[in-house]
Amino acid sequence: MNIRIPAASIALAGLAFAGVAAAQDVTGAGASFPAPLYARWAADYNKATGVKINYQSVGSGAGIKQIDAKTVAFGASDMPQKDEDLAKKGQVQFPTVIGGVIPVVNIKGIAAGQLRLNGPVLADIYLGKITKWNDAAIKALNPSLALPDAAISPVRRADGSGTSFIFTNYLSKVSPEWKSKVGEGTAVNWPTGAGGKGNEGVAAFVGRLPNSIGYVEYAYVKQNKMTYALMQNADGKVVAPDDKAFKAAAANADWNKSFYQILTNQPGAESWPITGATFILMHKVQEKPAEGATTLKFFEWAYKSGDKTAEDLDYVPMPASVKAQIEKLWAAEIKDGSGKNVAYK
Repeated sequence: MNIRIPAASIALAGLAFAGVAAAQDVTGAGASFPAPLYARWAADYNKATGVKINYQSVGSGAGIKQIDAKTVAFGASDMPQKDEDLAKKGQVQFPTVIGGVIPVVNIKGIAAGQLRLNGPVLADIYLGKITKWNDAAIKALNPSLALPDAAISPVRRADGSGTSFIFTNYLSKVSPEWKSKVGEGTAVNWPTGAGGKGNEGVAAFVGRLPNSIGYVEYAYVKQNKMTYALMQNADGKVVAPDDKAFKAAAANADWNKSFYQILTNQPGAESWPITGATFILMHKVQEKPAEGATTLKFFEWAYKSGDKTAEDLDYVPMPASVKAQIEKLWAAEIKDGSGKNVAYK
């Protein structure tokens, strides 16, 4: 299975803000979780404005490293940075959309939405404790499903990944053994499994490997018509992945308190248990103000004109109140070297 996500490119022409006569192409890099959406936003923005933004889907770990090194105008991560860490690095973060991480399988005779899993079983698969699809723990959740006597082939991310952070954060909440032995992070010491690079790599790997299981963001499930599993959530309800389930999980986020919000294993009968927001990282002091201004103009457009595109790909747009908070953050925190605001207003 070949998954192609076009590299998006955009350049902002003729805008003048914070003393910048003309905008320029900008490049961002990071999470593959939102890459399908950022590519669509970038293409649509290019058609609307003639502006180019390049987004490199390299994984959250690499995106954080690149923004730290100032080699890109913005970084992207599905693992939110703690407020104290951002302060030390002179950075800000803001969420763009919310999505879901989905277990996907390739089991002959099993269709999408037939297999049911829960957190402890998922953790035990990736701990290497459950090794066959007809294991008693899986059969107990699927009494009427014909599960094969076949070895499970787990697939996980090979690169530093915010999708892996969301996934391992969830497993740490539902499995004490996972928390003590493996823990959470963009990269962990996986007990078992073969690695794929990016959401696209994991999706392709599962697509060609019989009896495998992996985890990807929902847009990749839809694009590639993958066989997804249902999940039992914190309320004990079995739920299917979709934007309503992601929205239910996100309802508990307190964005007024901080943009550092983790949305896994949230309460609620409809909540998808492996939900997360994805974030943009920028430096407070912009050494290249034109790039900073172009970046903010692009995301301002995305917040105003990109919600339908996000919904079409089953991401959840940020509420209007949160978007207003984000624009206040831009105005207050993102400046050029002389202290002037680089925002478009």
